[in-house]
Amino acid sequence: MDIIGERTIIDLLHEKCRLHGDKPFLVFEDNNKKTTMYTYQTFLQKVNKFSRVLLDLGIQKGDRVTLHLPNGSDFIVCWFSLARVGAVMVPTNILSTANEMEYTIAHSESVLLITEEEYLEKFQSIQSKLPNLKKILLSRCKNDLYKEISMDHLIEKAEGDIPPISLKSDDIVSIMYTSGTTSKPKGCMITHANYLYTGEAVSKTLNFTPEDRALIVLPLFHGNGQYYLFMPALTVGASVAITERFSASQYFKQAKRLHATVGSLFAAPIRMILAQRFDEADKENPLRLIIFAQSVTPEQLQEFEQKYNVPLLQLYGMTETVAPPLMNPLYGQKDNTGIGKPILSAEVKLVDEAGKEVPVNKPGQIIVKGIPGRTIMKGYFKNEKATNETIQDGWLYTGDNAIMTENGYFYFVDRKKDMIKRAGENVAAMEVENVIMEHPDVYEAAVIGVPDEMRDEAIKAFVILKEGRQTTEQELIEHCRNRLSKFKIPNTIEFVKDFPRTSVGKIQKHLLRKSENVL
Repeated sequence: MDIIGERTIIDLLHEKCRLHGDKPFLVFEDNNKKTTMYTYQTFLQKVNKFSRVLLDLGIQKGDRVTLHLPNGSDFIVCWFSLARVGAVMVPTNILSTANEMEYTIAHSESVLLITEEEYLEKFQSIQSKLPNLKKILLSRCKNDLYKEISMDHLIEKAEGDIPPISLKSDDIVSIMYTSGTTSKPKGCMITHANYLYTGEAVSKTLNFTPEDRALIVLPLFHGNGQYYLFMPALTVGASVAITERFSASQYFKQAKRLHATVGSLFAAPIRMILAQRFDEADKENPLRLIIFAQSVTPEQLQEFEQKYNVPLLQLYGMTETVAPPLMNPLYGQKDNTGIGKPILSAEVKLVDEAGKEVPVNKPGQIIVKGIPGRTIMKGYFKNEKATNETIQDGWLYTGDNAIMTENGYFYFVDRKKDMIKRAGENVAAMEVENVIMEHPDVYEAAVIGVPDEMRDEAIKAFVILKEGRQTTEQELIEHCRNRLSKFKIPNTIEFVKDFPRTSVGKIQKHLLRKSENVL
């Protein structure tokens, strides 16, 4: 028996409703600053109503249902209603093209799609190619023509109780597709136990209390908001504030309006906030901490914490790891240039290509010990080969490289695929990027390896300059020459206005490689 037992996220919701029924649970602010609030009890009532709708539509236990929704209360209602009837949520990026959505819906064998009116045309163009997709529902609906398939209309008409449905902790609740690099996206199967474990692990690591309010501004289709903020809040009976989208200029103003105490960002949103004209009033905000992922320079870390009077905590995690296995400590010494130490429930080690643990201060692949379907993902949907490659002998192989120092702190080195092999030497793309970003005219940099007949790979850097600044390729190369070994200096530098990014700001290096005809 572990802390999860045979519970489900529906059991957890009912428990918190009994304890905090009239307490505000979910506050949503749309792009027009209009807010909608649910108490624990009113949220459960809506979940039960929509669960009845799903059953009336013929949704059965194990059916996959694609969500193509922006951030909002409807997303959360759908997530828990699907879990209530034993169905599986497949959340997707609203920026995905019709071609990308055709793959996800077909691969997941989704029988129902829930989206918004503005995306209908995208799906109507591919619906004939998706024989498993029986119906499309709309969350927000402005046109009366679509009223009959809108969530609110169907919920209003719904009648009857929900029959007993057997749910177990190892039942799959969601399939989250990770962005593809050299292959199609893979669907991570996440169970009730996975969500409950994450809620317990993160709430204890970050000292969540019932008085906290988590601020979710990053897309909910991504694991970040679900794993690191929503589940910890629900676990302790706290509340959640959700914004329809991230706004760099409004972030701290939203935190104040929505009385948020805990936030989560990535490196790119942090840089975007710092690029805004500073409003002294933003320093007075209710946030007690912001967790973040990915590389931010020491100068940016210091500037952010001083300007906004809120501590940052860098962590490391993946959709596959569920809870973040590594995090800077909430109390005690931290180093946000690194990804922290193992959290209380995690076991992490670094291994070489042969799977042998590497010595201190030597780079190795991060692997995380776990139980599939409980403390790490259950596996990849319909991809046994990839599952067996990723989970071996109770260890999840992340594909990320790090080093561990004598004091037990981990420092991210690079994705294995981002290691550039140049004349027999391994070059970490991130090391080169960090040096380039130390230049006063540079806003952001991305480095890839490109084919080189003589040296296996050459190094190419893509650079975004700060607004109003100018420099040259040769000046940046000279800047690197003074700071890097000869074999690490970029061969070429291309100035660009922006990078291809995911919805949470991650640079899509596979698209940069594709633009250079690199496989």
